[in-house]
Amino acid sequence: MMTEAPDRILRIRTVLERTGLSRSTMYRKMQNGTFPRNVQISTRCAGWRESAVNAWLRNPMFYSAETGQ
Repeated sequence: MMTEAPDRILRIRTVLERTGLSRSTMYRKMQNGTFPRNVQISTRCAGWRESAVNAWLRNPMFYSAETGQ
């Protein structure tokens, strides 16, 4: 039985490097629902699910945070 690899949490620097977005553009897109929302890891630490970032990278023009596609 094959199990899926756990969904990694990416830190902001990695997300910005992979997407090529600036920090302000990424947060604006999050507000608009056109980029995955971050998840709170601890009190002062947040990250993004790698699967969500990959979904955005596959289709950035039509990504919707509501559907995750």
